[in-house]
Order: sequence, then structure tokens, then C-alpha cells
Amino acid sequence: MLTRQDCLALDAADPLRELRNQFTLPEGVIYLDGNSLGALPAATPARVAAAIQQEWGEGLIRSWNSAGWIAQPQRLGDKIARLVGAAPGELVVADSTSVNLYKVLSAALSIAKADAPERKVILSDRENFPTDLYIAQSLCAQHGLTLELTSAAELQARLAGGADIAVLMWTQVNYRSGQMLDMARVTALAHAAGALTIWDLAHSAGAVPVDLKGAQADFAIGCGYKYLNGGPGAPAFAWAHPRHADRFWQPLSGWMGHAAPFRFDTDYRPAQGVSRYLCGTPAVLAMSALECGIDTLLAAEPLGGMAALRAKSLQLSRLFIDQVRQRCAAHALPLASPLDDAQRGSQVSLAHNEGGYAVMAALIERGVIGDFRAGASSEAEPDLLRFGFTPLYTRFVDVFDAVTALAEVLDSGEWRQARFNQRAAVT
Repeated sequence: MLTRQDCLALDAADPLRELRNQFTLPEGVIYLDGNSLGALPAATPARVAAAIQQEWGEGLIRSWNSAGWIAQPQRLGDKIARLVGAAPGELVVADSTSVNLYKVLSAALSIAKADAPERKVILSDRENFPTDLYIAQSLCAQHGLTLELTSAAELQARLAGGADIAVLMWTQVNYRSGQMLDMARVTALAHAAGALTIWDLAHSAGAVPVDLKGAQADFAIGCGYKYLNGGPGAPAFAWAHPRHADRFWQPLSGWMGHAAPFRFDTDYRPAQGVSRYLCGTPAVLAMSALECGIDTLLAAEPLGGMAALRAKSLQLSRLFIDQVRQRCAAHALPLASPLDDAQRGSQVSLAHNEGGYAVMAALIERGVIGDFRAGASSEAEPDLLRFGFTPLYTRFVDVFDAVTALAEVLDSGEWRQARFNQRAAVT
């Protein structure tokens, strides 16, 4: 059995250990929730303050040009592109994940309608993040289509008979279980069935190596405030394969997606390529914060980049699984994440239907921060304790100490106390 001293030795030998110094992390806290909200980069407060005090306060409106505000969506997009296998000029930062999904799904449905109008189904994961399903339901209602839900286990068989499928809309890493699909393989299956693909990278970008162009994906969206460390509500991003980017307008044809916004034409003329997926004015302060978060990941490039981060992430999650099995064996904590490294993202979920919320609340009081996700009452889904492993700042000793706290919470039964069973608005 690995000891705490062994974990300290692993940290001392970790070639990525200095990347942790890029973050402001509170003393006495083990943060295992970067899959929901990334930690604060140390550079962010000063960068945002400069954007406020110098660029806005002194530069005023001149800063759209002099500070490069107007180019933020493309500049940040090019940086994220390096993390997800896209080329410069193919990805833009804008709006929220939900809004960007509405844009790319609308465009994909327009292409499908033009190429194969008989196809009437959007196929998605039964366990997809709810906002994805809600956006798809809205578009189905507008266009007379059907949203059909399936599972990863059933996906290949459904695609084999997929003559009715217009778009496959899937999240690469499942937000509940952390299960990760092989993007290239699934995209090839969807294309063989005649369907377009939209990949949600909310739990992939900055967590696992992604190769959108290599996988021949059609569209993708992603989140800025999880593994990209952009801060709460950070702007999201959208990507369209160049073969699709100019085919259709996206439906939110705002002025920043115009070919020449400052011509102030009365008629809309879309910009070339992915820039047409912009809509309103860029959120300058939020993008300034997001750029600091993206830069924490790019700092890993000289050390092996996403491949090195992925290798450490798997070491951390394997250690967590092994430690839970060894030290919490007396308690019912079924593993809800894949055991196979190739099928697991950068999180581990444990099922606990008796009192999962209270167990996590007790852990958080002890300074170990993960999160809780309730099972769906209409499905056979368990309540989950989620633990995210962000290799930029998570240490091996953090994993050991987190499992120590989990074992103590379970062994003592302290989670049964009334205060841990009062649910807050955000879980």
C-alpha cells in the first residue's frame, strides 16, 4: 500500500510540479473540483486590474484598437486551438456554452436539411449535460425534428441504422461518470451513417488531448471556466471545420459576426470562416481573465503539453481509485467511472445513494472540495460524488489526504449530522 511519504516523493519527482505555482490556492484546502470551476491563476487579478485601470480607465474607447480588445475572440481562439487540435483562425471565443451550441447546432441542421432533408433526428446521450439537451429540444420544436436519447453502450448499434439521423450531438467526456469516447472512431461511425457531429468539449479542453481536425469532426463547443481556468461564467468557444464554416449563417447574426462591423450596413453580410459565429460585443474583462487561464495550460507545452498533463492526470485518478478501494472498502462506494484509462477523462465519480450530498458536505467542511451530482429520478442513475484531478495544480499528496478525509467521514458517520443534509442552492 502506498504511504503518504511515497506520495510526497512522487510530488518531488513530478516534472510538472512547478506549474502549480501559477495558481492562488487557499491554505488548508484540497481542491478537487476543477472539472466544475478551475482554480484562480495568480496572474488573473493583476491582468484584470490592468484591463480596468489602464485599458479602460486611461485608454477608454481607444483600447479597442490600442489594447487589442477587438481581436480578443480570435486571439484567444487561436490559443485554445492549440489545445484541441484546430488550426489558427478556426476557433473563436464568445458567449456561453449554451449559446454557442445553439449557433453550431442550428448551422449543422441547416447543412443537414440542404444535403439530406429526410433526416429528422438529433441523436444525443441520455446522460448529456442538461443544457445541451434543452437547446436541442428548442431547435427540434422550431424545425419539426426529434431529439432521440441513447447511451454510449448503444451508440454504435444506433448509428449502424442511422439513415434518419441528421446530427450526432455528444459530449466527449461525460459530466457525470467521466467516461470518455474515442472521438475519431465515433465521428467515423457517424459519417458512415451520413450524420454530422457536434462535440461538446466542456470536460475535455485542457483536460485531455483533443484532435478535432484529426478526428474529422464537424463542429465543437467548449467551456472556459473548467479546465481552462477562466473564472466563473468565463466565455466559451465555438469551432467549425473549415469545410462547413462558410456554408450557412448561424442564427444569431449580430454585428460582430458581420464581414465589416464598422461599415454599419443595414443588411447582414457574414464574415468569412468561424468569425461569423460571433454575435455581440466581446466581454473584454472576462476574456482578459480567461486568457490568463489558457496561458496556464500553454505553459505546459515545453514540458510535454497536453500529453504530459494527461499522463499525470491518469496517475492521479488511478491513485485515487486504488486508495478508495483499499481504505474505504468497508463502505458501499461503487466506482461510477471507467476503470480503463483510455475511457476515463480527468475525474472520478463514486456512487453513494444513501447520503452522497451529506458526505460531500462533510468533506468540504474538512477542506476537501469535490462536488455532488444527483441521479435522475426518471432514470436508474445513482447519486454521485465527483472528484476532478487537474494536473496543473493537483498533487499526489492531495489525493492521499483527500482519501484519508473521505475514510474518516465514512468511518465516523459524521455525514449523518443534520447540518450536512441541508442542501444549498448549488451542489
